[in-house]
Amino acid sequence: MDAVDEQLVGLLRANGRASYAELARQVGLSAPSVHERVGKLEAAGVITGYQAVVDPATVGLGVTALVGVIESDQVDDTGLEQALAELPSVEDCWRVAGSEGYVLKVRVPDIRALEDTISALNRIRGVARTRTTVVLSTKWEGRHG
Repeated sequence: MDAVDEQLVGLLRANGRASYAELARQVGLSAPSVHERVGKLEAAGVITGYQAVVDPATVGLGVTALVGVIESDQVDDTGLEQALAELPSVEDCWRVAGSEGYVLKVRVPDIRALEDTISALNRIRGVARTRTTVVLSTKWEGRHG
């Protein structure tokens, strides 16, 4: 990746809806050149997708929690990860070092739904126990706030 590609990635991270013409003006290239470069960045797996960022509370997801998953000794990473991915309330999943094997970002409508999610997590084969931290407020996410 050269300096222009790095600049394009930064601009798209800040505004994934920017037009090729707008990006071209900012990096000093033609819109077709920017289109080609962005296509190459997508094909190379540098840019993996685009998404709308929404306020979770406005779509009924008023409770956010970080849940650490402590694995049992007989863990099957693939099966465990697949089971985690199937829970709709799990928004993000990180494999981590330390006493927990995974940290999950969970979003749910209310505390009752959080309790249900934690119960579902604890029933997954390979999960010994969980450790939950409820988020009181979010100051920023994704370094764009």
